[in-house]
Amino acid sequence: MVVVKDFSDEAVDRVFRALADATRRDIVRRTLASDLSVSDLAGDYEMSFAAVQKHVAVLEAADLVVKIPRGRERIVSANPETIRRAGELLGHFEMLWRGRIDRLDALLAEDDGQPLSDLV
Repeated sequence: MVVVKDFSDEAVDRVFRALADATRRDIVRRTLASDLSVSDLAGDYEMSFAAVQKHVAVLEAADLVVKIPRGRERIVSANPETIRRAGELLGHFEMLWRGRIDRLDALLAEDDGQPLSDLV
């Protein structure tokens, strides 16, 4: 298994579970653009304020956002470091995948002219 430094399997699971939901991905996208209060976030979804709070809590548990108290409001800000680490992990998987394709291409080039059934 490919491991990104200081990114445990449990943390990876939390990140990708959190990002599996379209609303949570949208919250991350919006909070990358600017910090928003939970109230501002909730105003743009056809769900209750409590439901949006739950989505934010899942993202916070995955360290994709941080919630900062500001007076009576809670300001949500994306955590680009966690997003970068998730991207780095996906980049490692892409390199593995591309390596397999490169090896397959090399194998096919070596055996050019042989029937495909002979290569399997």
